[in-house]
Amino acid sequence: MSLGHFASNRRQWLTGMSGLLPALALRRLGSGADDAPRLHHAPRARRIVWLFQSGGPSPFETLDDKPVLRQRHGQALPDSVLGGQRLTGMSGHQAILPMAGSFTRFQRCADTGIAISDLLPHTRAIARHLCVVRSLHTEAINHDPAITFLCTGSQLAGRPSMGAWLAHGIGSDAAGLPAFVVLVSKDAARDQPLYARLWGSGFLPAQHQGVQFRPGGEPVLFLADPPGIDRAVRSAQLEALAALHRIQAGKSADPSIAARTAQAELAFSMQLAIPQVADLGSEPASTYLLYGEGARQPGTYAANCVLARRLLERGVRFVQLFHQGWDQHGSLPGGITTQCQQTDQASAALVLDLQRRGLLDDTLVVWGGEFGRTAYCQGKLTAQDYGRDHHPRCFSYWLAGGGVREGHVHGATDDFGYNIASDPVHVHDLHATLLHLLGIDHERLTFRFQGRDYRLTDIAGHVVPGLLA
Repeated sequence: MSLGHFASNRRQWLTGMSGLLPALALRRLGSGADDAPRLHHAPRARRIVWLFQSGGPSPFETLDDKPVLRQRHGQALPDSVLGGQRLTGMSGHQAILPMAGSFTRFQRCADTGIAISDLLPHTRAIARHLCVVRSLHTEAINHDPAITFLCTGSQLAGRPSMGAWLAHGIGSDAAGLPAFVVLVSKDAARDQPLYARLWGSGFLPAQHQGVQFRPGGEPVLFLADPPGIDRAVRSAQLEALAALHRIQAGKSADPSIAARTAQAELAFSMQLAIPQVADLGSEPASTYLLYGEGARQPGTYAANCVLARRLLERGVRFVQLFHQGWDQHGSLPGGITTQCQQTDQASAALVLDLQRRGLLDDTLVVWGGEFGRTAYCQGKLTAQDYGRDHHPRCFSYWLAGGGVREGHVHGATDDFGYNIASDPVHVHDLHATLLHLLGIDHERLTFRFQGRDYRLTDIAGHVVPGLLA
């Protein structure tokens, strides 16, 4: 049978597939219940961008000032504060755990009173838009399970990522673009690895996985047609493949068949849409004044923030930026200064840019890493140099836009920044709250796999009212 035959029967094919694709590729919320709405309540946000600072930024140098650590610099952290908690093997052998006072100072924002580090002057300038969470906590003490937990709601590899859950649950408003896009900074230190499973679809249909964009003129490999192949030929090939899938689907109820069809259709449309959205050449000079000159270099954190805005304004549901290099077990002052210089201006610029374009009110911006750092020094401590170990007990994030409470600090840690003093927020609580703002009841966004209904928040999580406007 010729390709032309398949092309002439495209209308018949689409009619035949109209019942199959919605049932298999676009499953509804709540395990496919017929009466389940796609949204469970009116959303405050329509899209989300997660600025993931991979490696674990220290709150003591960014968002949670602790004068006591400066006052008692070098003294042993009291046993009453440690409380017999688990330590990593990297510092658990130390006879003394000396407190490390931050080398940097904090200033309070005039209109909110929120204290933010001098390393983040641009972030401090937008504090009126921020909800700073100082009481986040996780269950994982090492990088791989901790970052997996933040991205998928489980320390075990193989679960769907949050972006995949959103793509499955509420789809995308983007024409010709994926619902979920991932960007990785090329100008970051490669201290901890990133794995594609962090933005994978797990057991959800494969078309919901995140699509990673590469820096440069070819964001996705093989976008261009090879010599001798034009759009008409590619379209005919796609239609032939879809027809074969329809035959296969008639013999099997395997949902992966519909997923493959959906992926092929998306890839076809991406060939035109991605080069357009990834070309920053049309951005005016004011963009680079706002985000910084680093935004002119494709793949940098700043350029990725500009690209994230372009994706969001075109309807992409979830954009996740990963910036590595925050794992400072030693030489923290120099290392974290560099990290903040690479990310501070562009992070704040993204919030301002979204606001100026009328997008911040329904866009969630999330900033933070997989855990915090210890109040004590790992290894040798001097007045000017020190490092901090992993600390899952408490760490800081900031949120902006999309219905979060502005100019607000939620939760607090003790004087040593080692334990939560008030209003704890678990990772599952954060996920539940973000889903709530997107119009989703986290307990009802489920998918049945191997006889069990799974969800992003597993069997836990509560919406945190204190984070909501």
